[in-house]
Amino acid sequence: MKYTTKATLTFLLLMAFVGTATAALAPFTITGSIKGLPEGTKLNLVPGATHTDEKPVATATVLKGQFIFNSKVDGIRFFSIQVEGTPGATSLMVEPAKINFQAVATLKGDGQNEYYEFTDVVVKGSAAQLLYLKKVAPKYMLDSLYKANNEAGKGFMDQVNKAYQAKDTVLVKQLKETAAWKKIADNESAFFKLAEQSLAKAVSDNKDSWWGPFLALELYSYYTPKDNTMYAAFPKQAKDSYYGKILGELINPVGFTGKSAPLLDLKSNGTLTKDLAALTKGHQYVLVDFWASWCVPCRKSIPHLKKTYADLKDKGLQIVSISIDKKEADWTKAQKEEQLPWPSFLDNGGTSAAWKIQAIPAMFLLDEKGIVIAENLSLEEMLAKMKL
Repeated sequence: MKYTTKATLTFLLLMAFVGTATAALAPFTITGSIKGLPEGTKLNLVPGATHTDEKPVATATVLKGQFIFNSKVDGIRFFSIQVEGTPGATSLMVEPAKINFQAVATLKGDGQNEYYEFTDVVVKGSAAQLLYLKKVAPKYMLDSLYKANNEAGKGFMDQVNKAYQAKDTVLVKQLKETAAWKKIADNESAFFKLAEQSLAKAVSDNKDSWWGPFLALELYSYYTPKDNTMYAAFPKQAKDSYYGKILGELINPVGFTGKSAPLLDLKSNGTLTKDLAALTKGHQYVLVDFWASWCVPCRKSIPHLKKTYADLKDKGLQIVSISIDKKEADWTKAQKEEQLPWPSFLDNGGTSAAWKIQAIPAMFLLDEKGIVIAENLSLEEMLAKMKL
């Protein structure tokens, strides 16, 4: 006969709760203070590590330096605390408990590009937070090393950048032949090799529980087909967890080819129609281009898009640009600079998630009925799909 001690039973119940994605919702409370935030600042508690724009599950207002969040979770979940209207966030692991959060917020940047930096974070009441800090330690080690490498090479790289700006190709060539350039290149190569090994080990060491998929989400910014090997190593329990399902969809996304295009939740700075049927009507093909003001590859592709549009607009091609900028002012400024000759919109919050945008630039080709013909291909590959 087998016996189960009370301690063992408690542990088994805890593990069942932690590992089950369909556990009952249980309440939690986060009380705390963040020094440096003005009275009346609004805070949002937003799900993190999902690689998509999430809506807040709770909101709070800083009153007398204090704030409080109340909501429910069905397991241990990762959240970010965001200041409404200003970039910057701090994060924590949340579980059904009374949690206390303390931090210091410092407003950085100039008047047009301000953001909050959070330091001296202390979380009490969440055992998962302590585990989280241990498991993501490689990330903080790599961040420190990356910063140190950049600081060490800053003076030399300033010379290189000045030479580039001056279009002094002779000086650029000379600088790239120096020992200083070789050292920077060697350090960079060694850093990325170490990063690849360290992050892969962090995920592999935790592959038998939901922590594995979670760390893959938290430590990696994007995924490629080769990441299927990593995902395949997770046992069923890990794959079926909350974060396991999210990771599975990101690595093996169910595409839209052959289906109606997803919803459009857009803003425009004029009277442009935001209706998909109206945007596709009368056009044999519609190229939907997701971009942002800060995306260098996106903006470098615009001249090519303009040439394509000029060549094919009278043959049945329409282009629709959708910016994922967080600030409308950034999008408006970029629009004025780029002078896009086709319909251009700002994601109102739901479009990029509905279209499963992981990275930009991202392009989709639609037919006149709004059916997706091709997705996530280069412009050249998209053009090859057209019969114009």
